[in-house]
Amino acid sequence: MTNILVTGARGQLGRQLLRRAAEVGIAVRGVGSDELDVTDRDAVDAQVERGSVVINCAAYTSVDAAESDEWSARGVNEFGPANLATACARMDARLIHVSTDYVFDGHSGSSYDVDAPTGPATAYGRTKLAGERAVHAALPSAHIVRTAWVYTGVGTDFVATMLRLERERDTVDVVNDQVGSPTYAGDLAGALLELATRSDVTAPMLHATNSGRASWFDLARAVFEEVGADPRRVRPCTSAQFVRPAPRPGFSVLSGRAWASAGLTPLRPWREALRTALDVVV
Repeated sequence: MTNILVTGARGQLGRQLLRRAAEVGIAVRGVGSDELDVTDRDAVDAQVERGSVVINCAAYTSVDAAESDEWSARGVNEFGPANLATACARMDARLIHVSTDYVFDGHSGSSYDVDAPTGPATAYGRTKLAGERAVHAALPSAHIVRTAWVYTGVGTDFVATMLRLERERDTVDVVNDQVGSPTYAGDLAGALLELATRSDVTAPMLHATNSGRASWFDLARAVFEEVGADPRRVRPCTSAQFVRPAPRPGFSVLSGRAWASAGLTPLRPWREALRTALDVVV
């Protein structure tokens, strides 16, 4: 039986991993940041067991805050993954490290393949790219899985925010010049568990998102439609109208070609996944 450790288990994706694992009968041990500080090498060494599979969901994800506190972001996004990779190499364990579309420049006109040139435009993206490189330097066999636009519909993610604003406002302005692949954390969790239980997959770099593409405006309208609200209440605007400390990528669509080529199950279309997510939370 595969021994799976999930780090960052109290976060959005980590919680979904624990839930999905329980649903399908996979034994998973989850540790949150209060139980394991991935920047503490000794603590990491004590958690990684010989022959296990580690799924690293621990991350500094405050994109705007990272612009003024890049050192803190580096700790969790670069040094932490390096510690995990080093421990896994010593214990003959596998590592699945979750990364992001922010490692790219966001200006492509076609979906990013795993070998596309990187060029992060934000501190968050730089620290995540540094984490990828640190992982493969310490453990070349590690799987790095990039994803994008992850949500559950709970808390403060984009879908949850749209659900709240639908109740609170007559109209909502949402940018229509940023395009990506909305990804339900539940589906991503299932994909990561499949990878964790497949010893025959050797690809070091993979992309996993729900298929298809949409703008944030498209996603917001879809949320309104799914809950029976008038989608015309969502109005398009440009990124220039919502200036933030960290620029958001204009294009974040990741190609799933490498995932499918590895024999892994492609994730379903984003609109179908959204419907499932909303059935759970609404």
